[in-house]
Amino acid sequence: MANDPNLGSGKILRVTLIKSTSGYEKSQGDTARALGLTKMHLTVEVKDNPAQRGMLRKISHLVRVESDE
Repeated sequence: MANDPNLGSGKILRVTLIKSTSGYEKSQGDTARALGLTKMHLTVEVKDNPAQRGMLRKISHLVRVESDE
């Protein structure tokens, strides 16, 4: 496990909510809130790992994602 590239990679993704979650499935709004996105145009930084990537894929139509690279 010490060689797992997803653990401790230190990569950060900046995620901005660009569309409202109202009008979409409740689970998509819940996913946005779990990422810390509570208001429109709010930007949060999340660690780049498979769990976060899966959450972002679920709401990809609602957010803008920028990498620190």
